[in-house]
Amino acid sequence: MSQMLTSVHQLSELVQKWGFVPLFKNEIPGFSVEELTPPELWFTDLEGPWEWKGPVIRETGCGYGKFFRGKAVFVSREWFLDFANYRRDGYDFDARFDDGLVSYQDKYVFELLDSYESLLSKELKRLGDFRKGGRKGFDTIITRLQMQGYVTTIDFEYQKDKFGKVYGWGVARYATPEKYFGEEFREKVYGREPEESRERIVAHIRGLFPEAEERDIRKLVG
Repeated sequence: MSQMLTSVHQLSELVQKWGFVPLFKNEIPGFSVEELTPPELWFTDLEGPWEWKGPVIRETGCGYGKFFRGKAVFVSREWFLDFANYRRDGYDFDARFDDGLVSYQDKYVFELLDSYESLLSKELKRLGDFRKGGRKGFDTIITRLQMQGYVTTIDFEYQKDKFGKVYGWGVARYATPEKYFGEEFREKVYGREPEESRERIVAHIRGLFPEAEERDIRKLVG
């Protein structure tokens, strides 16, 4: 892709076209928002990728989270089925816990989130008693649940001053894919063998970046 990204709409189109769009540089050259966006749009007074995340999620209905090696990635609605199927290894959450593959802490956070349509990260922390003197390890748990395909970020919400001006860092709003994507996801997520879903993802990224090393693609996909 030669054209640089300068707007929410352009990034939304790329998410729909590629299916997977990492936010930051990785093993595959050119496969990130960071490399495709002018430097002056990062962490300056100009609106850029950091501010685009929520609007892109809302515009495309994609998933977003720490999906590749604990780093942020946009995953289109179409491709999230294969992503979740592969990462879950065919397990729904209860079956994974029953087989001893989930800690009680992860189960606690997942079930708390799953009892709501969605929760802001600060709400989830408060309800789960993740505070000084309370439970610990929230960031590690929520990242692991995203990596396993059980949690996605569905928006970012900002605080406003008395003049209605947005300020500060956006606060992530989380949901389970079942709640966010709905019935189609619930019916189709386990429709393939997990390894078939993995190979579909690898082949798709190979098609986008034919010059990339096979080992780098597989390392990124996991």
